[in-house]
Amino acid sequence: MTELHTDEAPQPVLAVVGRPNVGKSTLVNRLIGRREAVVQDVPGVTRDRVTYDAQWRGRRFTVVDTGGWDADAQGLAALVSEQAEVAIAAADAVMFVVDSTVGATGADEDVVRVLRKTKKPVILAANKVDDERGEADAASLWSLGLGQPYVVSALHGRGSGDLLDAILEALPETPAERFDEEVGPRRVALLGRPNVGKSSMLNRLAGENRVLVDDVAGTTRDPVDSMVEVGGETWRFVDTAGLRRRVAHASGAEYYSSLRTQSALEAAEVAVVLLDASEPISEQDQRIIAMTVEAGRALVIAFNKWDLVDEDRRLLLAKEIDRELARVAWAPRLNVSAMTGRAVDKLAPALHTALAGWETRISTGKLNTWISELVAETPPPVRGGKQPKVLFATQAGTRPPRFVLFTSGFLEAGYRRFIERRLREDFGFAGTPIEVSVRVREKGKKV
Repeated sequence: MTELHTDEAPQPVLAVVGRPNVGKSTLVNRLIGRREAVVQDVPGVTRDRVTYDAQWRGRRFTVVDTGGWDADAQGLAALVSEQAEVAIAAADAVMFVVDSTVGATGADEDVVRVLRKTKKPVILAANKVDDERGEADAASLWSLGLGQPYVVSALHGRGSGDLLDAILEALPETPAERFDEEVGPRRVALLGRPNVGKSSMLNRLAGENRVLVDDVAGTTRDPVDSMVEVGGETWRFVDTAGLRRRVAHASGAEYYSSLRTQSALEAAEVAVVLLDASEPISEQDQRIIAMTVEAGRALVIAFNKWDLVDEDRRLLLAKEIDRELARVAWAPRLNVSAMTGRAVDKLAPALHTALAGWETRISTGKLNTWISELVAETPPPVRGGKQPKVLFATQAGTRPPRFVLFTSGFLEAGYRRFIERRLREDFGFAGTPIEVSVRVREKGKKV
């Protein structure tokens, strides 16, 4: 994920629209110079509007990839079209992608009528022109009345330089309005298995429909960055594709979505893992939490759909938490409802608590006084007839807190867990994993 550049002028925004399966996401990957947009040979893989940073000839701009636009769409397809319209409204220029091998269709002409009403610059991209013979087919697109069709092959890169030059000509040096405010917020990954309400939660926090919401599990496939105001300050949320199975067992669009979900977690500082409070805690839920801990990110656990939980379910859930989530008892927990808005105002304090624990540092002097007292009170277990001594302790880093114990012998895993538990009891560290490692001093060497 690209870092925010708070010291630069706001970037102009280009919205990419077109019918389903004309190659928009492949073309976006070509423009931004990396494979980030989900691409699969199935219509309608992109469903939300997704933003990416791009650069050409020293100028930076934002590309907004949208789902396939159909003016007469119904149901989920209508929501996709609505997202495209929102992207156009927020953009400074529009790139309209047409499949040159098919030519202009009635649906394309409907889109053109809408684009003309926006009075925004439109770049017409004639995609899938893989050779000179295809240029003749592309010439027929002059009939759309949008000016010169820029012939391009998203798959092979043919004509992409000329297209990028045309985009820079259409975009202003600075945008008329921003698609997102770049204020350097803390980065939050919104994680959870499919259909736990991640997109609904993001929309609730944002106060608008930033992300598609549908009863079909797995509607979100691309991570969608959103600047959201929570608790009076701006946070950068990433709504990620629902994790269903391990990456090694995923395929197609789901495979790339899983990869980017992991990338979003790696780029985040804190993760909010949503669980469905109305259903038993699943192995998938625990795996996502484990991913967060293994990545060393701060953690907040939010039980969504609390409006569907009755008294019997609450009693069962309490037992499940004690049994299934004992290893992350340190994580702040919230009972929320994206549907009703219940307790969503408590999310910001929970995020701050987790981030504060994640960044906590203990001075070396204080840490060694503490560890000496702890070891004197509860010595390490004897191993091989000898009792190891803890010679020295230091905090090697933060985000997450990492501690190194220099010892005269190996410390059992149970004793390391005991030290971690006492660190939490005495110093806090709410909302963050802790790493405790041991370095055994070799004989004849000084620490």
